[in-house]
Amino acid sequence: QVQLVEAGGGLVQAGGSLRLSCAASGGTFSHYAMGWFRQAPGKEREFVATISQSGGITYYADSVKGRFTISRDSAKNTVYLQMNSLKPDDTAGYYCAARRIRTSNDSRAYDYWGQGTEVTVSS
Repeated sequence: QVQLVEAGGGLVQAGGSLRLSCAASGGTFSHYAMGWFRQAPGKEREFVATISQSGGITYYADSVKGRFTISRDSAKNTVYLQMNSLKPDDTAGYYCAARRIRTSNDSRAYDYWGQGTEVTVSS
């Protein structure tokens, strides 16, 4: 059983930056592809970014491409989401997720989820 704990959310002005982290425990980190998803109030959960087991492959939603960067540190069993040039539309709860082997942009493909961290971007 994999446990995921997110951190790093908060309130930031438009144009600012935040770095989210997701610490994994209870499993072999290198066996899992990792993803970030977000859910704004009244909206469905949407894909943000995903990274392969090795970290060599990444995919991003078009809405964040060029502004967000996903990375992972195997020594710390942690995945990060660096968010730059934040916009009010980025306001949401951000969730980390894990699935064995392959990356996916489909939330239904993920087996483990964190509790989420809130990001609020003010205009």
